[in-house]
Parts: sequence; structure tokens; C-alpha cells
Amino acid sequence: MRRRTFGRKAGTGVLAAAALTALVTGCGIRTTSVPVDAGAAPSRVPCSVTGDNASTPAAQGVPVRVFLVCGSQLEAVDRRTPLPDEKTDGDPVATAEGLLTQLLAEPSDDERQAGFTTAVHGPLVVGGGHRGDPAGTLRLSRQPEDLPPVALSQIVCTFAGSSAGAGDRTVLLGGPGPYAPKRYQCTTELRERPESTPPTATPQATGTATPSDGATGGASPATTPTPTG
Repeated sequence: MRRRTFGRKAGTGVLAAAALTALVTGCGIRTTSVPVDAGAAPSRVPCSVTGDNASTPAAQGVPVRVFLVCGSQLEAVDRRTPLPDEKTDGDPVATAEGLLTQLLAEPSDDERQAGFTTAVHGPLVVGGGHRGDPAGTLRLSRQPEDLPPVALSQIVCTFAGSSAGAGDRTVLLGGPGPYAPKRYQCTTELRERPESTPPTATPQATGTATPSDGATGGASPATTPTPTG
């Protein structure tokens, strides 16, 4: 009797398991032997543009590479600047102007869908250095230190990776004031953490900057230029 009762209970358990499996299958849920992570769905974005932005008339021109924000990091995006080749070839200022225009522009539909944004906002322009600045110096209409860290990181990495840079993934960058420019570096760490302050390299011994108006107000002794008379 006990054996038969045990058999009936076991049979009932098998039938219940089979019914549960049929119910789960009927709901369209597939069973799996692989452990399933029950946490929140991953929020990672592709950070890869599949569209051909260069095919639009407004984007025709010289191919350039700019750094945008995607997934809390800086990622390179290929674009085209409308500046003709003759204006960018060998002209760091013209190159920087074209690159800054790209950084100020809103991401395209394809870029937005891929998760790209920009922290660079106007009004902001770039020009050449002041009298006495080292060769290749670029001056922004705002002090670099006054920009949001992510925006400055975008500008530094974009300029440093182009002909507007000063070599070795650096760029000589200053503001409108009389302060000496700094040599900013685009490092792997900065691209991974653009909210941090861009590192600066040791200024070269030659080509020390001299403010155009001879003022030194606010500059630290380490970066204050030596007057050339």
C-alpha cells in the first residue's frame, strides 16, 4: 500500500512538472540550463555610427576626426568639414576652426542613435596665438580652465589628434587673456575619464610665450612668461 501510494505521489509530481513545462512553453518562454542574470538590463550603447554622414551635401569636404562623448567616454567619430583642402593644408588655425565647428554642431541622427553627445557649446571660437606665443599655439575665446572638463577634454583630444596639434598627442592651448598657453595632453586615461582635468606637459624651454599686452595678472610663477623686452 505504501509503495502504491508513493508511486501515485511520484506520478502526480511528474505530471505536475510536465504541466508546468507545457504552460511555460505555451507562454513563449524557453527554458534554459544556462544561469540567467536577473539584474537590470544592460544599458551599454553601441558607440558606432553605421550611417554615411559624408554623403550629405552639408558634410562634403575634408575628412576629419572629432571626439564625442559616448558611454561616459570619449570616442572618435569620422566627419567631413566644409573647408577646402587648400585652407586646411598646413594651416593649424583653419584646421582648428573647422574641428571646433564640428564639436559645436549637434550630433547627427545616426550619431544620436549610437549614443553620441557633445559637451562643447557656444559661444566659442578659436584663433592663433598672441605675440610671443610658441609656434602652433591656439587661443580660445574663453579660458580653457573655465570650460566644463568634458568639453575641454573633447577639444584637447580633437585638436591633439590633428594637424592643429603640437605633436605627441598634445596641443598648445590658451585663452583670450594674457596668461601663457599650456601644453595639454590627450591620454588614454583622459579618453576613459573625460570629466577629469586634462593633464598638461612640461612647457618647452624655448619659445616661451609673451602676452601681447605685457600683463601677467594671475599667472603662476611657473607659467608666467619672461618678458623679451
